[in-house]
Amino acid sequence: MRPSYLGKIQLNWCDSCHTPVLGGECACGAKTRPVAITPPGDARPAFRADIDLVNAIFEEHFGAPLIPEGHCALMNKVPDPDRMEEIILGGSVVAAIRYLPDLERWDPLPRPSAARYLRPNKRYVIADDGAVDSIRTGKSLLAPGLVAIDDWVRAGDEVFILDRTGGCIGVGRAKVDAAAAREMERGQIVRTRKNTASDAVPGPASWDDAVRANTQILDTYEGASIDFIHKVRESHPGFPVNVSYSGGKDSLATLLLVHRALGPVPILYADTGLEFPETEENVRAVAEHYGLEVVRAETKDEFWEHFSREGPPAVNARWCCRVAKLEPVGRIIRERWGESLSFIGQRKYESLSRKNSPRIWRNRVVKSQVSAAPIQHWTALHVWLSIFREGVPYNVLYEQGLDRIGCFMCPSSDRAVLKRIKETYPSLWAEWEGRLRSWQEQNGLPPEWIDGDGWRRRESGTDEDDSYN
Repeated sequence: MRPSYLGKIQLNWCDSCHTPVLGGECACGAKTRPVAITPPGDARPAFRADIDLVNAIFEEHFGAPLIPEGHCALMNKVPDPDRMEEIILGGSVVAAIRYLPDLERWDPLPRPSAARYLRPNKRYVIADDGAVDSIRTGKSLLAPGLVAIDDWVRAGDEVFILDRTGGCIGVGRAKVDAAAAREMERGQIVRTRKNTASDAVPGPASWDDAVRANTQILDTYEGASIDFIHKVRESHPGFPVNVSYSGGKDSLATLLLVHRALGPVPILYADTGLEFPETEENVRAVAEHYGLEVVRAETKDEFWEHFSREGPPAVNARWCCRVAKLEPVGRIIRERWGESLSFIGQRKYESLSRKNSPRIWRNRVVKSQVSAAPIQHWTALHVWLSIFREGVPYNVLYEQGLDRIGCFMCPSSDRAVLKRIKETYPSLWAEWEGRLRSWQEQNGLPPEWIDGDGWRRRESGTDEDDSYN
């Protein structure tokens, strides 16, 4: 899939502090270097569940974990038919992981720089000295250049290519099983991939260190966003102000900025009845932390009534945002204020539609709401560093491996994410699957409609606007 260019890639690295920096100079005074990540480049911190997942994948495949304790690791989601994420360590993309939904498994895709962090105990080959230079330049490992191959290697496996001293000279995909490779006199053993020189510089650092390294940059971004909030407020005199809060990181960062700029304002929360329990708890905790009123826009039976007529929402038929969020929000605004000014955690790095969105707009469904996006030009890392600096309670779901917060059964979620949700919240998922099975039986749909990708996609679906626009 093609990369999506939604804005300038802002990720840099300080080799002195061993931290990501969102500009050309670290707070320590050192010049930073750009990190070559795949667009849109909305990298985020790797939380404990992310680290555990990556290390489990690498342990299973190569017999060694990838991410060491005490290092700043980041994840960068890249375009893929389901889910693929780059892993950044030491200022370099050292690997990626890709989910294969039909096989229900993750595959590791290491780069040579991964060898700065692990020594493979399985799925490796050893090349003859005479083949080293050609492999370093991207040539494949051929049978005459093979010295040894690990017994675990099967055709199609990702493997490390080592020299006789154990140093990594490349990575690639095995073309044959280990047993067959040992019998070959000619032909391709490993097709190399991404054999570029490593610029990873390993070194320990914490996220507190990363916050300090980005102090001036955060001050600049937060100051510009606060100026924007003041200007929008001044241009809409008499409009009651609120923050549209979802329990996610972006709306939390927006709330922090609005609170600093304007003081306490109500939280406007779309209570769809489809949220995770942790999201409900975060709304309560944040409101309590800042002493804020929560104005709930509650969905009654509208979602399930719509479901009974049209079936489940799909990636290309997201009627759910209008029915479960926008229309209830519009009702509560009209009842409570008549109209309002809502500050919203929209960012251009999220999607093409949000990149093309104006920074101030009126929603076509919720005409009584003027919306404004203070963090439109922030990346996810700006958001997280700002939250870490403030020390406020964020949604614990991020620490459990979710990178976006919304309805638990959102059809726009990757199958990798839905599998994790199904395993973590079996009762929630069983209720949803029961609804799906009822619709399946009523409409004579095949089993794969539920077990595969069927319910998430419509043959002739017409997508609706998302929950912001």
